[in-house]
Amino acid sequence: MRRIFDELGQSLRAFTPQERRNIAIYILGMMVYKFGLEAFNGSIVALATNRYDYEAHRNNTPSRTFERVGLLTGLNQAFQCIGSILIGPLVKRYPTKNVLACAVLVFGLCSALLLIIDGATGGTFMPAAFRGAGNHPKDEWPYYGTYNTDAMIPVYCISGIAYGMVELIRRVIPRDIVGGNVQKLRKMDSIVHIFYELTGTAGAFITGLVIIPQLGNNMAFVITPVCFSFAATAWFFISELNHRRATKPKKTNARRPAYWRAAFHAVYLFGESIFVGARLLFTSRKFIWLVPGYAVALYAHRYLENGIAPQVARRYMGDSAWAQIMVGGSNLGELLGALCVLLFTNAIHTPIPWLRLDALMLLITWYIPFWRPPQGQVGQAWIVAATFTPISFGWAAGDVSLAAYIQAALARLESKNKNVSALGAVMAFLYSFYIITYAISGTLLGRYLDGVYNETGGMAGDGEIHKGLVYTVGVQFTVIAVLVFAATFVPRGALAFNPNMLSEEKLDDEERSVEGVDSVAEEHPMPEVAVDKDYMNKKNSCVSEDGSEPHVEKRVNEML
Repeated sequence: MRRIFDELGQSLRAFTPQERRNIAIYILGMMVYKFGLEAFNGSIVALATNRYDYEAHRNNTPSRTFERVGLLTGLNQAFQCIGSILIGPLVKRYPTKNVLACAVLVFGLCSALLLIIDGATGGTFMPAAFRGAGNHPKDEWPYYGTYNTDAMIPVYCISGIAYGMVELIRRVIPRDIVGGNVQKLRKMDSIVHIFYELTGTAGAFITGLVIIPQLGNNMAFVITPVCFSFAATAWFFISELNHRRATKPKKTNARRPAYWRAAFHAVYLFGESIFVGARLLFTSRKFIWLVPGYAVALYAHRYLENGIAPQVARRYMGDSAWAQIMVGGSNLGELLGALCVLLFTNAIHTPIPWLRLDALMLLITWYIPFWRPPQGQVGQAWIVAATFTPISFGWAAGDVSLAAYIQAALARLESKNKNVSALGAVMAFLYSFYIITYAISGTLLGRYLDGVYNETGGMAGDGEIHKGLVYTVGVQFTVIAVLVFAATFVPRGALAFNPNMLSEEKLDDEERSVEGVDSVAEEHPMPEVAVDKDYMNKKNSCVSEDGSEPHVEKRVNEML
């Protein structure tokens, strides 16, 4: 334990005082945000699962629960892409910290909207008589609002837009704070991930064991708007992010394009980014392995938490709220994985060993189709949580290390396209690949499981999904494990157990190269200071109209 704190202290000393201040404020807001997010996402998935089962039970119709839940979560993630697109023009007009804060506030309003709809249609907090182990009637939720369950889909989609904005800024802010040094990036990503998952673990457990059992999953996310408001306030106090304060720019008669025109242009650039990213990935041995290593591995992790956990909690144990206990175990694994990357950042120089571990850990899921736990025992949910921990450990270690590698490697690659950065293009394609894969497979696999459940008795009988999970869990995750493991041998120099570098490229030196600097320098000239001229050409700054508030200047596609 002492080594952990010593390593954490050593990692913090690698940053400047201003970097440490910004990291601390950023982490504070992120922890509160993550707690509210766990309460919201966990409650929404559990609420949708129960409501669709409740409708099938009342109307005596075949279950379509996991088809609709898969559609719900898939569309939410698809709308995250839209949020990523819309945020590009915003950060060119306003400080990034303000955009981040406003996005979280919009997210909080969306969560409050669902509470209002439920309350307006007769929804209440869970009655006291239903609280406690064994007191809740099976397949009965009379305290839910009477609105059509499909109405949750558009509300959850709108929240996905704000969610996408927050998540995208969360992924690109580290490079703005600490630059392109891969060691600093890896340390910051690990530190942030540790606190993020520490809060996520606590939030998932508290949501599944305390908040939902006491309030009901229709009202459990009442804390979400409060948490998001606090996070927005904290993030507002982040100072300038690795950008020098510029002098007041000269007034110009040039009119800035309307926001929606800029937004539509961002949509075009996003499509162009996907095309350029696909070309960069599939025409280079150096980057093609990122498709299975990053996008496919991310899909497997999301399906584990958003697909398998609700299916096991509802069909195996009879209580959808216990899915949050399983997610808590997964978050604990992510915490430990990020911690290991932080501890071994000087010993393991590439993501390759972590990705191989991730691939092997996916095979643990084979026990699920053949496991038959007794219903109504919360201890069984803890067993699943314990098995999810090593699976997510491998994924988080690979994700943190791979994120730092991608940012550092692609920051050094100059894009041949004047409109699209290499980093923005590759990340746009990888993220879109993951989103499309999840949206399609989540819905289709959910429909398949519903069919298996209805064929074996459904809501009226003893329906079960063990046969279906053989294919949706065991076979699917085995194929993913093979793809990820094989991908780790593709880049040059990756045959070693612990390679020192990939593609003969050392990424531990400082690199802050940003494309499109000339145009920024012309628009916002820097004051004359005694610094290296070449270094100044790599810097990038933008200010508000009065010159008092620094912006984080990024290209649209960098944000995408």
